[in-house]
Amino acid sequence: MLSEVAFLGRSNVGKSTLINLICNKKNLAKSSSTPGKTQLINFFLTQWHKSCDSIVSHSTNDTKKCDSTQEALKLMLIDLPGFGYAKVAKSQKELWNRNLVEFLHKRDCIRLFVHLVDSRHPYLEIDANLVEFIQQFLRGDQRFIQVFTKFDKLNSGEQNKLKTAFPNALFSSALKRQNTQMIADYIITNALGY
Repeated sequence: MLSEVAFLGRSNVGKSTLINLICNKKNLAKSSSTPGKTQLINFFLTQWHKSCDSIVSHSTNDTKKCDSTQEALKLMLIDLPGFGYAKVAKSQKELWNRNLVEFLHKRDCIRLFVHLVDSRHPYLEIDANLVEFIQQFLRGDQRFIQVFTKFDKLNSGEQNKLKTAFPNALFSSALKRQNTQMIADYIITNALGY
């Protein structure tokens, strides 16, 4: 049974974009500037290799070599529909919420929940509610991490303030490909125990 990583967050926060970044595949997960583009639960079977001091997707063009034997690691990434302000009917949102709650409670293979938060809006009630919701059923063999996206949109003072307020979080910028390898390493380490 494969270990799974669930990507959660508001609509248009960058879940699909982050999946594409860490897998180094531009159009693996469909991303759009239109909120609510992801309307289904999408599964991506990924294969990685552990080599030297980092973990790299097999889809990368990384030619870095070292003497250690490369070890293949398989991991399922799950791109979930966003919550919040997606422009869909209220009945559709309610259906998403019911299905999502059931999915998250009953999916035994999930080892890591990655909660994406827009760096420009770090204190929204909807994100605080998600953290509280996940904490209610988080098992001992599961981990939870917050990744703040669009970090490049903040000035350096705002970035430092956010890092101080959330010392255990990770910070990402799709535009600058900021911390992509660190986030990939964290995901593999915490999902697979490496």
